[in-house]
Amino acid sequence: MQKLITTKHLKTNKIMKQTAVEWLMQTLEQNNIIDLDWVDNDKYYTIIEQAKEMEEEQIIAAHIEGQRVFDKHPHTQWTNDQAEQYYDETFGGNNEQ
Repeated sequence: MQKLITTKHLKTNKIMKQTAVEWLMQTLEQNNIIDLDWVDNDKYYTIIEQAKEMEEEQIIAAHIEGQRVFDKHPHTQWTNDQAEQYYDETFGGNNEQ
């Protein structure tokens, strides 16, 4: 199993974890599996951004479910806020990496 990769946040210089989508994008580009000279960059990056948004929603939903099940917190705005804060602190939030 691949270890979670970290990267430095461009604005804060804080070490952040890399999401699976970010790792996949980086790996495809670094290994020349996707030749950015031949790819429609607008479509490619639109698809990547959509995948990042979907992954963010899944991570936040999993965090909320974990709070509900393991910490016995009801699903409220507080649990949403905590989940979004976790995502932002762990992965940089708002796709700013």
